[in-house]
Amino acid sequence: MTARLAVLASGRGTNLVAILDACARGALPATVVAVLSDRPASRALSIARARGICAETLDGQAYASRETYDAALGDRLDVIAPDLVVLAGFMRILTPALVERWLGRMVNIHPSLLPAYPGVRTHRRALADGATVHGASVHFVTPELDAGPVVMQVEVAVRPDDDEQALAARVLHAEHQLYPAALARIVSGQVAFRGGALYSGSVELAAPERIRIAEVA
Repeated sequence: MTARLAVLASGRGTNLVAILDACARGALPATVVAVLSDRPASRALSIARARGICAETLDGQAYASRETYDAALGDRLDVIAPDLVVLAGFMRILTPALVERWLGRMVNIHPSLLPAYPGVRTHRRALADGATVHGASVHFVTPELDAGPVVMQVEVAVRPDDDEQALAARVLHAEHQLYPAALARIVSGQVAFRGGALYSGSVELAAPERIRIAEVA
């Protein structure tokens, strides 16, 4: 039985494409049953429609507050009834009420090696700090921003001539390989989130798996 995924995306949908392609080739035992966006012009919606997937907009500007938006989003997710909610470039900070409704069943990808650089402008901050290694993390979503337990990470070397755009492009390339691999571990039951911690079976995991990939030139 394949897992049902609902993907939330705001922008270009490149991680959505990576997830869909992994599902199609059998590397990710799951089916994307819906794609929801807070932006009507999001390319993720057109990608979903082109593949025959339910694509819906809950326009963030149509709601009076974060709380009313998240209540509506939570209600829609209840109807869709996915096994896992996958944030793939969803550019909203979710309210604790929504996160608690889906605690242990909602994951996010973040462009840094958490706990380093939560929040925004991660590549700029890594370069400003003189970091030699950067990357991305897949984590379960908890009420505290980018603080949920990390399932898997990928390292990306920072090159001496990197600027923000070049580093961001290589991290995004790495994300496309990381996210399907991490989701496969979750939906196959190899990793679970219980009581605030990650487990493999009955064993609590002390640290996330960290992988390396062949980087783009």
